[in-house]
Amino acid sequence: MSPNSRKTILATPNYGYEKRQKELAKKRKKEDKLKSKTERKGAGDPGAPDVEDMVAPSYTPAQADTGPVQN
Repeated sequence: MSPNSRKTILATPNYGYEKRQKELAKKRKKEDKLKSKTERKGAGDPGAPDVEDMVAPSYTPAQADTGPVQN
């Protein structure tokens, strides 16, 4: 066997590993964003709306209408 007839074996890229690392980074970023959001909300940031402000108030009638008044 001559040195020129040997095939050079190159390492192939591990795309699965790269994809997993990208997914983990995305997950970390999402968790960090959620954590900072809850911290701002807990600190009473005036710019952040509260959940209670977003919920529509429920209807509670002052008096129930029983019909016409009889004397």
